[in-house]
Amino acid sequence: MIEMRSDTFTLPTGDMMAAIAAAPLGDDVYGEDPTVRELEETAAHTLGKESACLMPSGTMANLAAIMAHCPRGAKVLVGAESDIYLYEAAGAVVCGGVTYEPLPNQPDGTLLLDDLRAGLAEDAEDPQFALPGLICLENTQNRCGGVPLSPGYQDEVRRFADEQGLPVHLDGARLFNAAVALGVSPAEVARAADSVQFCLSKGLGAPIGSVVAGSADFIASVHRIRKMLGGGMRQAGIVAAAGLVALADAGRLAEDHANARAFAEGLAGIPGIEIDPDTVRTNILLFRVVAGGFTPASFVHTAHRAGLRVGEFGHGRIRAVLHSGVSRQDVTTALDRVAKALAEGPA
Repeated sequence: MIEMRSDTFTLPTGDMMAAIAAAPLGDDVYGEDPTVRELEETAAHTLGKESACLMPSGTMANLAAIMAHCPRGAKVLVGAESDIYLYEAAGAVVCGGVTYEPLPNQPDGTLLLDDLRAGLAEDAEDPQFALPGLICLENTQNRCGGVPLSPGYQDEVRRFADEQGLPVHLDGARLFNAAVALGVSPAEVARAADSVQFCLSKGLGAPIGSVVAGSADFIASVHRIRKMLGGGMRQAGIVAAAGLVALADAGRLAEDHANARAFAEGLAGIPGIEIDPDTVRTNILLFRVVAGGFTPASFVHTAHRAGLRVGEFGHGRIRAVLHSGVSRQDVTTALDRVAKALAEGPA
């Protein structure tokens, strides 16, 4: 089976397993796990921030960041196609008393400044309106096909946020994919944000964990919220050790990007598939099945029978995600299996 539903299906490498076995450990709730401290210091330095905090998941990382930024009753300006809004179980509402103001994402993943402006309270002095407390961006933007947001665009949002007195949080779950695709440093991708989270367990290939980075005072708040949410971990160096290996090998993401482009170009040559390979910038690609009789669900099922796992992704689209567990030969085989699934017809 070729697995392309998500890059969360990556398995830890031999180097990661060796690092886990050899990691010096302590109790991280007491701040005494040396491997966790090394990861947090490395991550903060890599992103150009003062401090960082290891989290069990990206969902908890984003939630803790929102809660650290926003008082209860505030609202977050966020993309309507963002993972924070769609895939994180309304955690900010349930746990933080913070509501969402979903704004339309453009095809390139951006939020227009005019839309951000429209998301502000009509009258900040009127007690009927929830006041904005935070702007959230996502880089790369998953639901828009893994597109990277440029540092220049993020600078525009930063200037707007400063004019309004708002902080900016970056959901950088695949931040390192963005950096590789744009040919810039991870710190350049994170520069315009007050806080940023990235996932160790997606394309970077570690088995678990995410990191939040920001100022020292902000991260102190995140530590407290992590404990409150049940995210305090003890000998978490076994998680951090794999993360350190992942960060050291982040350059290999370029291989996933190349494989995604090759898969997209191959799909474009198959009758019944609709995709523009030029839209594929990182490890995510979105396509449509226009062959007669197929729905997205029936194609996903038929492809599974043929030996390829892909997923429905809303708006009539199918998503495929390339990662370290998919080789260039797997890409060739996957194209054959797509053709086979189309030839077989809907399951």
